[in-house]
Amino acid sequence: MLEVAEVSKSFRGLRAVSEASLEVRQGEIVALIGPNGAGKTTLFNLVAGAMKPDAGSIRFLGAEIAGKRADQVCDAGIGRTFQLVKPFADMTVLENAMVGGFRGTADREQARERASLALQGLDMWALRNRPAASLTLPDRKRLEVARALATQPKLLLLDEVMAGLRPTETDQMVAAFRRLAERHGITILLIEHVMRAVMALAQRVYVLHHGEIIAQGTPQQVTQDPRVLESYLGTGAVH
Repeated sequence: MLEVAEVSKSFRGLRAVSEASLEVRQGEIVALIGPNGAGKTTLFNLVAGAMKPDAGSIRFLGAEIAGKRADQVCDAGIGRTFQLVKPFADMTVLENAMVGGFRGTADREQARERASLALQGLDMWALRNRPAASLTLPDRKRLEVARALATQPKLLLLDEVMAGLRPTETDQMVAAFRRLAERHGITILLIEHVMRAVMALAQRVYVLHHGEIIAQGTPQQVTQDPRVLESYLGTGAVH
């Protein structure tokens, strides 16, 4: 579904992403992990159209999308969340989700239907009339995902949506993402530091360090890789 081939991006001579390649197959949940500053969000921004790569190819469903605008990438079927969740505070939960629902349409009822389905899929329907400003952090995170879901993506890019959550809250998010993949056929690529979630969710993992992919494989394989242990996890990180 997604093919990133030897993509690079530099900022004032500093190479944030260096000849990185990865692929995501339809129906998969794939994780991208690595230390802070490794280039993970930059790679997401390149895929999502927020930035243009200096070199390399990004293909989605067989079509080249490198250099396309963010709205064009969204129209192609890629939705994304952001690390810093910033809902429209004075709007309700439903209205926030409807912002994503207006992708490709000006029909208010159609946007409302898309938003409603997204909220129901994340167990947020009961909160639909609450002002977004009143939400807890876990619910703001879920709302960020709902807004992306309302764009009706084929591929969902999740940027650290479980950061700051308690273990029980993490488990609830993991269960919600499993449902999205299994029941709705949504493919997921996630950046995540919470290894509890990575181990539970991901079928395959890529490890980024200093902008380079240094390892890939199943969660069990990468967490036993000496390079990953040295650069990111530490010898006692995963049992």
